[in-house]
Amino acid sequence: MLTKKKAKNATLTGLTVLVLLVFVFPFVWMLLASFKTQAQIMSNSQTFVFTPTADNYVNVFQQYDFLKYIVNSMIVAVVSTLLSLLLGLPAAYSIAKYKLQGLGLVILVARIVPGISFLIPWYIIFSKLRLVDSYAALVLSHMLVGLPFIVWIMISFFEKLPHEVEEAGAIDGCSPHQVFRRIVLPMSGAGIITSSLLSFIFSWNNFMFSIILAGDKTKTLPIAVFNFMSYAEINWGGLMAAACIITLPVLVIALIAQRYVVSGLSAGAVKG
Repeated sequence: MLTKKKAKNATLTGLTVLVLLVFVFPFVWMLLASFKTQAQIMSNSQTFVFTPTADNYVNVFQQYDFLKYIVNSMIVAVVSTLLSLLLGLPAAYSIAKYKLQGLGLVILVARIVPGISFLIPWYIIFSKLRLVDSYAALVLSHMLVGLPFIVWIMISFFEKLPHEVEEAGAIDGCSPHQVFRRIVLPMSGAGIITSSLLSFIFSWNNFMFSIILAGDKTKTLPIAVFNFMSYAEINWGGLMAAACIITLPVLVIALIAQRYVVSGLSAGAVKG
């Protein structure tokens, strides 16, 4: 019995390592390629032993003005996430507390409808308002993904809060707004952190809306990678360096906040 259990554990460990290698290898290759020259990347004999160079990262910032794209992405991601929280938290609390099933259905539809179906109408609207290539257009379009997501996660959190605590606050003289701000929100910290981080990541990685609504002034990181591609060739070294720069903030956030994200998604799971 013990031998069989050890064999089972060894098999599961081997499968886990194999799956991790499948997912991790592309990132490792991308990281290594970012420190290689174009000739080394295009060579038929790929090796993990080579003389690294930081020229790709230097060119990314000097030749392609990548710092501007980082600032653009940060502005759009932070503002869209904050506005989504500002609107989404009260909406989720209202739906959960007052059982507004109609609004819940609207949020569900917004979650499942492909974002590309909104793309052309939004472009026409923003074009007529002369908001194309503006932060406002990007922020509003990114909220189309972030806002329903935040509401959908937080509904489950608010539904699981003990009503006795809210009632005690009301008995102590708190208004509904004070109950929400002083009692409900502090008790929902894990859900707020989880939903805001995922909303930020969705905005940071958003490609579809940005490629249509962004211009030279507001170009974000996912669109900036096209600078390294042309009809004649692809600058693989610069492209890999840019990809590493784009991935780094998301990776850091995931590593730092993984405990909150896992506990938040588990605590906010929809009741079956």
